Amino acid sequence: MIINKNDKKSIRSAYGKTLVKLGMENKNIIVMDADLACSTQTGLFAKEFPERFFDSGIAEQDMIATAAGLAAVGKIPFVSTFAMFATGRTYDQIRNTVCYPEFNVKIVATHGGITVGEDGASHQALEDVALMRNIPNMQVIVPADCTECAQVIEYAAKHSGPMYIRLARTNVCDIFGADYKFDFNKAVVLKQGTDATVITNGETLAEVLIAADELEKSGYSVQVLHVPVVKPIDSDTIIEEAKKTNFVITVENHSIIGGLGSAVCEVLSEAYPVRVHRVGVNDTFGQSGTTAELLELYGLNSARLFETIKAQIDKQRLINK
Repeated sequence: MIINKNDKKSIRSAYGKTLVKLGMENKNIIVMDADLACSTQTGLFAKEFPERFFDSGIAEQDMIATAAGLAAVGKIPFVSTFAMFATGRTYDQIRNTVCYPEFNVKIVATHGGITVGEDGASHQALEDVALMRNIPNMQVIVPADCTECAQVIEYAAKHSGPMYIRLARTNVCDIFGADYKFDFNKAVVLKQGTDATVITNGETLAEVLIAADELEKSGYSVQVLHVPVVKPIDSDTIIEEAKKTNFVITVENHSIIGGLGSAVCEVLSEAYPVRVHRVGVNDTFGQSGTTAELLELYGLNSARLFETIKAQIDKQRLINK
């Protein structure tokens, strides 16, 4: 699969435009934001439907509680802010006011991971997926490109229950074509290989695919599995693909504790124990820097992933001897 890193699009804009489309189709769609409508792109909905848009200001807990009330009377609230504030500051409200009664609230957070750049550690959500997947009744989705993002938002509007959808701040590469169909129940095999099964999602999917193509030129065969739905996770496909290589590497723009890597380890440890190497942020906070600098520093760009995956395959080959 050829990925053009020079042609990227705003996944936040895809979210905002999809909200407008849904707003035209369903008058029960309500959108809320916490003083960040320009950054999250919910401002597009506010412009079209001002009577159905509510800015809570920097009162994220109140926003979540209000969204729960709206859901209780049949509305479909989409609430947005940065991932750090959408999950950390509001955990109590999400757990007790949204998920416990299983209200139909959609939390769509932008600025997930280290790639918020110069805003630094205070704004870099590296624990959000772990927090959300730990709550009963919560569904967790991390789309990889604009096409998938639009389909995920449409899915969320049509299916009941609490959802946490994590978006990147950065522009993302096109991965999926017009024929792509998001399937909530299925992970997606994007590349076949025999040396390792690399499992990822979100904006790191493009980096993994680029690294996998380069590895192929160097004699390494890497299988790439995209897992957009972290909860409920597609255990069957993960086990099936792990059996093909007997070695798994997970990659995520998130702490290696509690996120995608942990979810994969939980699946495999119970059903098909194999060695899993997790790539992500290693139990530390982020820091200020450009996106390119931080991806390099934390080993999440294609060049660093090339080296890491190559080294881990070499290690696995020694183990297998």
